[in-house]
Amino acid sequence: MSDATLETRNPNQDPDDFAVQIADQIESFIVAVNEVAKGDEPDSAVPYLLLEVSQLLLAGGRLGAHEDIVPEERYEPDTGPEPDVDDLRLRLARLLDPVDVYSEVFDPYARSAPVACRISDDLADVITDLRHGMAHYREGRVSEALWWWQFSYLSNWGPTASAALRALQSLVAHVRLDTPLDELDGLDTDSEAAADDSELEREAGAVMAAEIAAPLGLKPTLD
Repeated sequence: MSDATLETRNPNQDPDDFAVQIADQIESFIVAVNEVAKGDEPDSAVPYLLLEVSQLLLAGGRLGAHEDIVPEERYEPDTGPEPDVDDLRLRLARLLDPVDVYSEVFDPYARSAPVACRISDDLADVITDLRHGMAHYREGRVSEALWWWQFSYLSNWGPTASAALRALQSLVAHVRLDTPLDELDGLDTDSEAAADDSELEREAGAVMAAEIAAPLGLKPTLD
């Protein structure tokens, strides 16, 4: 557990307390993603992110399964300006290029076409939600923090993290199953950039599984 995680605790709180456990998992995720984004170990970025997002969603599942949390105050106290995540977003995008863009359906129970998303955008957006709740937690507003984490898990960061997890898991599966990532062809979140980048994406998609296999320490299991 990191020092940053320990600092969020109130010494009077039981370490087995639900709020403490959720806060620890969230803080651990924030610290870990920022460490990955530094790019010191690019060869391990995908498996680390897969692990961290999976663990975060365990905390999300606990929040989702919990009864509705009601904050003590009627109106949400001001937490001050939101920390800027643009630098984190850009560092993750550079680190994950060219597997950053993927296809996602937002609601599996709604008839909607897949849209292009970015893992870097997803992780930055998730961290924005988590930090907002952490600001309340650090100020001792535990019920407010839990309410925010639960509400935003159901409304935003839960679906976003789940989508990113599917993309990260798919990357590993493509390598393990020796399946080319040709689905990347023409997929981009910027329609204007798609035409310029299509040739590069076709080339990247054809060789992507082979390129990421070695850095991930993986070998195809199928001939």
